Order: sequence, then C-alpha cells, then structure tokens
Amino acid sequence: MRSLIYIERLFNRFGDLLGWLSSILFVLLLANVTYDVIMRYAFNDVSIAFQEMEWHLFSAVFLLGVPYAIKAGGHVRVDLFYERLSHKAQAIIDLLGTLFFLLPFCLLVTWYGIDFAKESYALGETSGDPGGLPYRWIIKSMIPLSFLFMAISGVGLILHSLNKIFNPHLLHIRSESNH
Repeated sequence: MRSLIYIERLFNRFGDLLGWLSSILFVLLLANVTYDVIMRYAFNDVSIAFQEMEWHLFSAVFLLGVPYAIKAGGHVRVDLFYERLSHKAQAIIDLLGTLFFLLPFCLLVTWYGIDFAKESYALGETSGDPGGLPYRWIIKSMIPLSFLFMAISGVGLILHSLNKIFNPHLLHIRSESNH
C-alpha cells in the first residue's frame, strides 16, 4: 500500500504543476488587461490582438485550473450530505463519481476535442478580425489537453479515495500536499 501513496503523490505533484502554470498565466492575463485598459483609455489605442489574448489567457487559466481544483478538492460538489458522512463513505462517493462521471466525460471530450483542434490546424484557422491573433488551433488544442489533464487528476482522486478506504490512518497525506 505504500506504493499507492507514492503514486498518489506523483499525481499530486502533476496537479500542483498545473496550478502553478495556471497562476502564472493569470498574472500574464492581469498584465494584459492592465495594458489594454491603459492603452484604450489613456491613449485611445485599441489592439484587437491584445483583446483576443485576454480571452485566450482566460481560457488557458480556467482550463488548466480545473485539473488543479480537482486535485486540491476545490471543485464544486453538493456538500449538503457529503460533509456529514464518514471519510470512508466520502471516499466511496468520490471513487464512484470519478469512475462513472468524471473519467468518461473527460475522455470523451478529449477524444472528440483532438479532431476539433486538428481541423483548426489543418485549415490554418486564424482570427476573423483584422489584427487578430493567428494560430487559433493553439487555444483550441487546450480543450482536449485540459480534459486529459482533468482525467489524470481524476486518477489521482481515485488513488486518494483508495488510500482513504484502505489506509485511513494516512489521511493527512493529501491534505499536507494541498498546502
């Protein structure tokens, strides 16, 4: 069972890396918005590319932040009953929810999202606006990539749930790695 804990820690490190990357992209988004606002209102200069970069960065922050939220337990759930259950019951709910809902959905979006991004790349899709960003396939490829990362975080959640069921005395492992 020690190897199960070690493998969970590897998945947690991957989730932490995605959280770090998402936070760096958020700082870049903040800088982009600040620059865009200053240029627009102080100098009456509008850049379509910078406006599009805002939603590209926002999308990347969100798409890479969700796998981290799954790892950190910050995802949305209905806690009305869940919080009152034992750790073992919570682990069983997390395990079943991940196996039957999270993983199939993530893998489905990943599978179909690859063709979505490949088509954009093959067409050489760019912004429809003059002065917009080229290479729209880059942001479109973030969709299947992020859902693959969510599935990987889901595997980490499965490992955590199994550790809660079979190693209840080691519950502190995941909470320590979340701080």
